[in-house]
Amino acid sequence: MRKRLVEGIRIKGVRDQRVLDAIAKVPRHLFMDSSFIQFAYKDQAFPIGAGQTISQPFTVAFQTQLLDVQPNEKVLEVGTGSGYQAAVLLEMGATVFTIERQRELFLKVQQLLPEIGYHPKFFYGDGYKGLPTYGPFDKIIITAGAPVVPEELLQQLRIGGVLVAPIGPSEKQTMCKVTRKSEEEYEKEKHGTFVFVPMLKGTVN
Repeated sequence: MRKRLVEGIRIKGVRDQRVLDAIAKVPRHLFMDSSFIQFAYKDQAFPIGAGQTISQPFTVAFQTQLLDVQPNEKVLEVGTGSGYQAAVLLEMGATVFTIERQRELFLKVQQLLPEIGYHPKFFYGDGYKGLPTYGPFDKIIITAGAPVVPEELLQQLRIGGVLVAPIGPSEKQTMCKVTRKSEEEYEKEKHGTFVFVPMLKGTVN
């Protein structure tokens, strides 16, 4: 089932073999309630509780390909969610710092990921603020739709670093890749439209 999923993602345009290999290795069914196991390897998003979803595998692969993660890079993930995206990044050899605003999801994933062999650095907090004391980061990935690219996150990107995020109103967003060229200069590319749950400020207990 996982092989079929990977083949479908390849056909849709994800060509980075390292991304496809990571998707092939991550046991997505372990991130979902056991009663929904039959949906685990379909290329679709699925609710995971707390008003959040586990992203469509193609979307995870597409964002990861744009990020161009290299082994040992420091990656900040904003929106841990189910933990699936973090697992894919870890499979690619990244050092992952992941932040989640929903305490319910944060506690759940903090237990789940180490149990199945994945060890990111977990943080409960406001993704808009990022993790300034742990930066700068080589790469930043936002897994929720933000109205604009948060300035505080751009400041936590090293020069030469890349941020990938869906940006725009709540109905649909444009996938943006932002490369930091200098202290003040950023280059922005647009890569199609997507629909994500909204990126919200603050935390939820």
